[in-house]
Amino acid sequence: MKHLALGLALALTTTGAALAQTPQPARGGTLNFAVVSDPPNYDCHAHETYVVVQSVGPFYSTLLKFDMARYPEVKGDLAKSWTVSPDGLTYTFQLNPGVTFHDGSPLTSADIKATYERLRNPPAGVVSLRQATFADIAAIETPSPTEIVFRLSAPNPAMLQNFASPYNCVYSAARLAQDPRFPAQNILGSGAFRFVEHVRGSHLVGQRYDKYFVDGRPYLDGFRIAFIPQATAMLNAMQGGQIQAEFRTIGPADRPRLEQALGNRVKFYETTWSTGLIVAFNTEKPPFNDARVRRALSMAIDRNAGSMGLRRTSILRAVGGLIRPGAPFSASAEELAALPGFGRDIAAARAEARKLLAEAGVTSLSFALTNRAVPQPYTPAGIFLVYQWRQIGITVEHRQLETSPYVQAVRSGNFDVALDFQNQVLEDPTYTLLRYISADKSPENPSKGVDRELDQTFERITRETNVEARTRLIRAFEKRVLEQAHQVPLLWWNRLVAMDARVMGWTMSPSHVHGQDLTDVWLAPASN
Repeated sequence: MKHLALGLALALTTTGAALAQTPQPARGGTLNFAVVSDPPNYDCHAHETYVVVQSVGPFYSTLLKFDMARYPEVKGDLAKSWTVSPDGLTYTFQLNPGVTFHDGSPLTSADIKATYERLRNPPAGVVSLRQATFADIAAIETPSPTEIVFRLSAPNPAMLQNFASPYNCVYSAARLAQDPRFPAQNILGSGAFRFVEHVRGSHLVGQRYDKYFVDGRPYLDGFRIAFIPQATAMLNAMQGGQIQAEFRTIGPADRPRLEQALGNRVKFYETTWSTGLIVAFNTEKPPFNDARVRRALSMAIDRNAGSMGLRRTSILRAVGGLIRPGAPFSASAEELAALPGFGRDIAAARAEARKLLAEAGVTSLSFALTNRAVPQPYTPAGIFLVYQWRQIGITVEHRQLETSPYVQAVRSGNFDVALDFQNQVLEDPTYTLLRYISADKSPENPSKGVDRELDQTFERITRETNVEARTRLIRAFEKRVLEQAHQVPLLWWNRLVAMDARVMGWTMSPSHVHGQDLTDVWLAPASN
């Protein structure tokens, strides 16, 4: 069967007077954009930071990629077509012919097999953060240089999104055979751009690959990344014309500054981000080992008021459940309002919270909220939570730690309540819900909570291929999570991208790692 179209309409606004697009994209020019820091190394398989994708991604191809015009549907990259067997166990891909790596060597099914063997079973000394993602692959076959077959041990409705992850850079089988760690220190891809140079702490340069397998692409002559760690310096560079874009986000206060300085020479894209803040309770510490206490603390939070107030000073915005609002399988506003902590009557919710605390025998409660010492959006979120809990008579110390000690405190369980975050590169519920299963099954779960009912429901979600049945399971899972409240969502982030109005062909998505291969990006001629 052909791949399933998910049909999500992306909530997106574009503002600012942009140049009218010409009927045919213009060729030529160099795109200058900013990234906050150098990639730790070049190995896509070993990282989950966006820095690697935005810096290295344009040099590589993947088997599939996300269709930015129909996000989160997927489309072919190296694959020109594919089929999935009726039982969901066999994925057969036909590859584009004539693809070459930047050293001129041909790219065949053998290279894709070597790449996915490395992803699912990395050799000694190699890190693959996608190893669990591809655990269902039982065998990989290469009937011909332009055909590859993946045989699964069990159906996995997330598999097409798995294949489309921008972190699945396809590497040369020959180079991997010589040195499995070759991609960490070397860039050899088959993408639209070839590597020119990287000066650490300064810049990275890519140039058009003239033998790229997509006819007429890329439009750009090349790109140049400036590594700019400070937000103010990045804004100054955009205002001064040294860069034309920064593809992660800017803050709400930065928008009027750029509008005033650049007028119709800047445009903005905005959408709900696939990243959100999570309130995690340490279930190994009384009284947070009592679900009534955890649920009470969640119900005391006025998320709707927080959304309206915090959007003025932070990148926090959308009220949503376990799945990003607007994403496939997300709860409707009505479904969400019926769940603990998301009702529209905050007075009634807080009355219920006080009742739950009394039932649990908690008459006086004080604790520390462990938070990151990062101004955006952690500090305003922490201040907001302290105020919310004060409304039901709880005293909270707001303890902010630098990132390293913060991570150590959360991972070691040295906290009462923590403000955590989730960043979902892929939007299939398999990834979004993983952090909520029992802590002994998910390293992403900081609460130490164990709930075998959730584990069983999650396993059914990962295997269910019927959309309606899967949706029912997800709603049951979400209800259980918010009732037990080992960890609960606070608010989802808002992504706001600013760029030079001449930059065309780039499409916004809820994730800052998708659509960054720059294949379709072009620069409109400067106006006189």
